[in-house]
Amino acid sequence: MNPIAIARTAALSAAALLAMPAAYAGADASCHFHGSKPATEATVVGCATQYKNQLVSGNKVEKTWQAVTTPEKVEQIDGKKGKEWRLTFRNPAATDKAKEALYLFYTPIGNFIAANHTGQ
Repeated sequence: MNPIAIARTAALSAAALLAMPAAYAGADASCHFHGSKPATEATVVGCATQYKNQLVSGNKVEKTWQAVTTPEKVEQIDGKKGKEWRLTFRNPAATDKAKEALYLFYTPIGNFIAANHTGQ
């Protein structure tokens, strides 16, 4: 290959890499992760907020949950299979007071595990 062809190939390769979406998880990512790098708290909060909004739009929780924008508590706990993120959202406007808290669970790398009103 001549030097001009090599330079052209290198330039096109670099442009293609720059045009690719970032390979990290952020608030605008799909919130499905591979590998073993632990997710940051900000990433998990962003994913949990997105999931909570999906629960509202899917009529899995009442519409008043839409007004809850941030978790009350973010913590790492010992789950059944090891460490997990547990995020607690609180909705004082919930009709059913037994469902005033919504818990979302994530793996250490940021993948969704479960959501419930018990925290277990």
